[in-house]
Amino acid sequence: MAKLSIPLATQVVVDRRVLVGYDNYLAAQRAVDSLSDAGFPVEHVAIVGSDLKLEETVTGRMTNGRAALTGAGSGVAFGAVVGMFLGLFTSTTMSFIVLVLWAALWGAVMGAAFGFINHFFTGGKRDFASRSAIVAGRYDVLVAASHLDHARAVIDGTPGPADTVVVEVPPSAGLYDETATRPTTPGRPGIEEPAAPDDTAASGPAQPLTLPASSPRTK
Repeated sequence: MAKLSIPLATQVVVDRRVLVGYDNYLAAQRAVDSLSDAGFPVEHVAIVGSDLKLEETVTGRMTNGRAALTGAGSGVAFGAVVGMFLGLFTSTTMSFIVLVLWAALWGAVMGAAFGFINHFFTGGKRDFASRSAIVAGRYDVLVAASHLDHARAVIDGTPGPADTVVVEVPPSAGLYDETATRPTTPGRPGIEEPAAPDDTAASGPAQPLTLPASSPRTK
């Protein structure tokens, strides 16, 4: 039986170069938007964020009452959606409205109860509300190498906002040179420093020690 050879899927690597870097995402988004307005093929553009970190913003203090109120709001929305779905099978408009209001009321009651119980059993370990987001330290706009010159011409001709901070573009990737990262001692390379002179060799052979003759005492 002949075996069918199925080629493995290979990952397509696109040679992208850094066009410009910013300290916030909105500036990078405006740069791509300016490229699109100029007719540049933006399918060759990518926004890459580096130095990722988790940022959690505290929105306020969380108590049992606030937890119940937040749960009630979520319950109203969920109950109204369920009520509208069930109201589609009713025959009159009044029954549809009553069913939606009844489901929203029960959703508010159940949501408030679950919110209160959930926060009550935390034992005060998290008495604050917050929202989390993944942010980056810098955002680089990458362009395919074949379209880099065109993109640079568009960016150079488009004035940016005054409050935009442009981050310095890192050097292009190349062969890794281990010696280039090592600290070097200031001085002229290739010249050896002369060795310190030897005091013993410079002074010559050792000479015998002679003491002056003592004069006789006078009585």
